[in-house]
Amino acid sequence: MRLPLALILFLSHSFVLGARPTKRFYHTHDYYVLEHDPHAGASLEDCALALGVEVVEQAGELVNHWLVRIPKYVQKRDGVDVVLSSLASLRSLASEDPSLSARSTSSLHARELSSSIRWLNRQQLRQRAKRAPPPIPPDTDSPDPVKAVAERLDIRDPSFPQQWHLINVPYPEHSMNVTGLWDLGFTGKGVVSALVDDGLAYEHPDLAANFWAKGSHDFNDHEDLPTPKLFDDHHGTRCAGQIGAVKNDACGVGIAWDSKIAGIRILSGPITDVDEAASLNFGFQETSIYSCSWGPPDDGKSMEAPGYLIEKAIVNGITNGRGGKGSVFVYASGNGASHDDQCNFDGYTNSIYSVTVAAVDHQGLHPYYSEACAANLIVAYSSGGGQNIVTTDIHNKCSSGHGGTSAAAPNAAGVFALALGVRPELTWRDVQHIAIRTSRVVNPNDPDWEKTAAGRSFSYKYGYGVLDGYAYVMEAQKWELVKPQAWIHLPAIQLSGGVMNANFEMSGGESIGPGGVSSKITVTADSLKEHNFETLEHVTVRVWIEHTKRGDVSVELVSPNGIKSMLAAPRSGDTANTGFPGWRFMSVKHWDESPVGDWTIRVFDKEDPEHEGKFLGWTMSLWGSVIDPAKTKEYIVPQIEHTLPPDHEAENPDSSATTKVLPKPTDHLPGDHDQAEGEATKPAFSQPTKTPESVTSTFTSTTPTSTGTMVPTVDEGLTSQLSNLFGERGWIFGAGAVVLLFGVGVGIFFWRRAVRKRQNYTSLPGDEVAMSSIRQEPTGRTRELYDAFGEVSDDEDDVDERTGLHSGYDPRGGLQFHTGFLDDDDPQSAGTPLNGAAPYRDDPIDQSRRGRSSPGTDESWEHASQTR
Repeated sequence: MRLPLALILFLSHSFVLGARPTKRFYHTHDYYVLEHDPHAGASLEDCALALGVEVVEQAGELVNHWLVRIPKYVQKRDGVDVVLSSLASLRSLASEDPSLSARSTSSLHARELSSSIRWLNRQQLRQRAKRAPPPIPPDTDSPDPVKAVAERLDIRDPSFPQQWHLINVPYPEHSMNVTGLWDLGFTGKGVVSALVDDGLAYEHPDLAANFWAKGSHDFNDHEDLPTPKLFDDHHGTRCAGQIGAVKNDACGVGIAWDSKIAGIRILSGPITDVDEAASLNFGFQETSIYSCSWGPPDDGKSMEAPGYLIEKAIVNGITNGRGGKGSVFVYASGNGASHDDQCNFDGYTNSIYSVTVAAVDHQGLHPYYSEACAANLIVAYSSGGGQNIVTTDIHNKCSSGHGGTSAAAPNAAGVFALALGVRPELTWRDVQHIAIRTSRVVNPNDPDWEKTAAGRSFSYKYGYGVLDGYAYVMEAQKWELVKPQAWIHLPAIQLSGGVMNANFEMSGGESIGPGGVSSKITVTADSLKEHNFETLEHVTVRVWIEHTKRGDVSVELVSPNGIKSMLAAPRSGDTANTGFPGWRFMSVKHWDESPVGDWTIRVFDKEDPEHEGKFLGWTMSLWGSVIDPAKTKEYIVPQIEHTLPPDHEAENPDSSATTKVLPKPTDHLPGDHDQAEGEATKPAFSQPTKTPESVTSTFTSTTPTSTGTMVPTVDEGLTSQLSNLFGERGWIFGAGAVVLLFGVGVGIFFWRRAVRKRQNYTSLPGDEVAMSSIRQEPTGRTRELYDAFGEVSDDEDDVDERTGLHSGYDPRGGLQFHTGFLDDDDPQSAGTPLNGAAPYRDDPIDQSRRGRSSPGTDESWEHASQTR
């Protein structure tokens, strides 16, 4: 029974927060989130009546945000949304001058209602993607040098000798390094970690004792317990075992085997923003860590970020979670590196609020699947080079086939649980600070390592290094807590009149010609002081770029000290023509650097004559610590940020779209990720070697300039080398030789054609075969096959990376996430029984066993919210 609105408003805030979400009925009702301003004059009940909606409940932990609904039969058949139309009518009436209107009373009342409805958004179901590749199980035969540790700690788990990420016998320096902490009695007691995933097998013998039901919920089926129901709902259970599997005689042990684990199920079907937002705040006073091994498709062409409501929930978590110390969000960086994908195209992994974790294998090498970017904070151990992660599985079984950055993230979360068990007062930013200071450099000769201005080593592949559990917790014990957060939003720079309105319509801007386009802005010491800003941590950059092929664009930021952050490198599979309409990049490479001086951004492309673009403008934000904690400000998430210049007062247009369904990456990611050897010899991106010149725009607190200047810079690629060649005398002789060879070739061609004519040569009929019909079957590494939602307008060309031919893959007929409950795996692929021998084989799912598929749509993942 639904509570009456008056009773909902009467209940105290604490009771509302303690209530579990009610069941949703998306097949019969349309749902909206209404942000209400209780001080604007109109009550929530008045607003609901004016819109014709029913109030359901508070939207998760977000104060003054309410979930409302309307029966589907009320919606008009012509496609007009009656709720949004009612709001538009209210605002239109409110804009009338009451003194001139015969309906002055109505106009004043409409103005009161309109002011009280700060934001209204229709909720749409969307599907998130897991980040666990389908590994091939390694040889589990292992020597027994772990016996001493097992006996000392009374570890009787039969899979413990195979848990190389805990004790790595062949490569002892490459492990999570936590057994010494266990000897000291640090086991994560009192800490709760939530696996935001596809469910949790809470009755598993390795997990039952540590299961935290109070912090668990199923947001897919709207039930209290996160029970895995689909045949491939094993991802969350495997991640949970890495953190909290107990010591017993079942499978293996977790890094924080005495901590509690909760399951929050969101990945087993489409989900709306309001439920995703609620999931990231669920139980956030007792839950310390949210482990999230999912995100947009790792296909090298998707680009999406959390929407307004989800970002508000994340900010709510870091502001109010754990009694104000902040929720710790741990995100897997992504498994799309083989597709040129980068974690800076994912708004979850490039968030300043996330601990973004990439992967290294058991030899400390970079696995080819692990994504690189300037937002990577650290790496943790996972699959590659013939090894996987051994952990728990559904149906009371064990898995020896877990891997990808999906497994790296919970390994890091386990270390954080150990640290919070020792120092529960650590804030979310302390967690990041300690990680940066204690992570170990691996493969020091890898050319991707660079020195930061603070003297640390940073790599786009490894972040600040591999997480060392022992060093991390030892530092946490003596760590002095950081001051509260400070930030500065620099004014937007507009190039050649570049603008973009709320409908994503762009105009103006500077053409990206040879050498690219650069722009510069200056930060002064006085501006830092006025904004109570002491030390630098994160840097975020928002760009507005119009381009006919987004994957050709590169973006680079250069600090006053000459430290370069490659924010975006080319992505061969990204053929979208939507550009970067206010997309936000992030870098941790400038941590502890002085921000005073000139910051330069450069935008350039591949100079393909068939594609062109313009750089319209950019803005930058600095995030760090305050000078005076007494002057700390509260950060408020803007409703709309994508316009150029930014207009935080603008109304957020309805972003409703058709339901999006995303295949699970376990069906599509490379099957050889655990067998392929890692590398330590390749830089993540090829970077320009020269710093472009540009005109300076000074940022001070008293001169908030809204325009900037730019100058094209010298090309630093192949074109510049050719220009050097043409500057030498020797080019004349080289050109003459080329002309001579060309003439000889032409002569031979015409001579051979004449010979053919004399022999009356004719081709056989039917010899000509259309190139589009040729399809080469993939060999070696399996290509990721998914465009999650069947979008063809932006990314319709699916080209084989080896041959350059169209693969023939039809997005609408491709693999898609099923909506029905399917049977378990066949016996050959089932997990290892607790008393059995055969290891779990996590093979790619056979399409014939997937059952029903959700229908494809014409809506691409990237279009859901690509501007945040």
